[in-house]
Amino acid sequence: MRVWPMFASAAAMLAMPLSAQETRAAPDGHVPPPATLEDMGWLVGQWQGEGIGGAPAYESWLPPSGTTMVGTFVQQADGETLRFTEHMYLIEEGGTLVLRLKHFNADLTGWEEKDDMLSFSLIAVEDCAAYFRALTLRCDGENGLLAAVRTTHEGKPAGELVFRFTRME
Repeated sequence: MRVWPMFASAAAMLAMPLSAQETRAAPDGHVPPPATLEDMGWLVGQWQGEGIGGAPAYESWLPPSGTTMVGTFVQQADGETLRFTEHMYLIEEGGTLVLRLKHFNADLTGWEEKDDMLSFSLIAVEDCAAYFRALTLRCDGENGLLAAVRTTHEGKPAGELVFRFTRME
């Protein structure tokens, strides 16, 4: 799976601290478990924290609209300059959940081809946590969100980026 392909080598250079492995993999033939957006209500809201290289990062999730929750991620380069964003859809599909996303540079040019996106199938859903292939969203304490993504570079594992957010009031 290709995750943040253009970003993996830059991320390694920025010394984002890696923690214990947060992302999961599924065996071949894994069938995603039943899940609905109702399982993800805890995620709705605005979150702030430190992103790549300690620069500010933000994540926001809207309440479901039909069978889709829309989210955004914003990574700043420093305290003022936009580095990149992500546009995310958390979708009920076939009785389970899938997370799809696209990356955009600060000038709104896309990382993925026009009709392409990254797609993460669900491995497990728990109380206050969703584990997708190579991507995790879970509660982190009373008012925290942990988002983790496994990265690759030239088809080889490059590490895991872990973001910790606090719910904004």
